[in-house]
Amino acid sequence: MATGMIKTMRDNRGFGFITPDGEAGTDLFFHRSAVPRNGFDSLREGQRVSFEAEPDPRDARRQRAVQVRPLESTGLE
Repeated sequence: MATGMIKTMRDNRGFGFITPDGEAGTDLFFHRSAVPRNGFDSLREGQRVSFEAEPDPRDARRQRAVQVRPLESTGLE
């Protein structure tokens, strides 16, 4: 699984964007349905997450994030 940080959240619209680690300027779209167990409401901008990337069915030239999960805090940040 890849990791990154939530760059933008649109809570009222049910989507956001993730900046993958090491890929600044390559933000991935994610929808609330990409977050298991209704965890979308617990996510925040700046939070570190893990995810999988797959082709976006609306535009195969783009990738989208699925299986978006918050990373566990190590307490060292």
